[in-house]
Amino acid sequence: MSVPKDIYPESGFRLPRPQRDDMDDYGKKVYDQIVGPPGTRRLVSLRGPYGIHLHNPKLAEYETVLNHYLRFEAGFSGRIRELAILVTAREMDSQFEWVAHEPIALNEGLQPEVIDIVKYRKSVAKLPETEAVIIQFGREMFGKRKVSSKTFARALAVFGSKQLVNLVALMANYAATAAKLCAFNNQLAPGQKPLLPLL
Repeated sequence: MSVPKDIYPESGFRLPRPQRDDMDDYGKKVYDQIVGPPGTRRLVSLRGPYGIHLHNPKLAEYETVLNHYLRFEAGFSGRIRELAILVTAREMDSQFEWVAHEPIALNEGLQPEVIDIVKYRKSVAKLPETEAVIIQFGREMFGKRKVSSKTFARALAVFGSKQLVNLVALMANYAATAAKLCAFNNQLAPGQKPLLPLL
């Protein structure tokens, strides 16, 4: 697969990789929080949304805090969290997000059959209510741009008001990330294979 001409090879998107040496003290502090201190730097972290965000360190700091809360402190099991992220990636047709999160979802115990239902937009009729309602909610919210009263009531019954707000915030956060990845045309890393069927 050929890489578009406006992609910077070291970043994988339409902006150069952020350079720590070009930043002020605040920017360097945020950079170190995200990428790691000298000697332990994870430059792979910059081949995605963090690399984009670090062009504005203040945004990067806020995005990192929000993402951490929604992923790890909002009260979802890893399995449910990753299902919500995959539903969002599927509905946003975000190859980069899908490739990043399918292995995590499997590691968190999400069954391959459930992943295939999301990936290939199959029926949710035979799934347990929690999984079915997350998938249906995401399909309506992103695909139809409207959540029906019936689907909303089902989701509210499963999650309660606080967790439903958290679920929508989690999915909206990953939809926003998908939009950034789209705008900056973020490419998969060399050697990564696309896992999401796109038209």
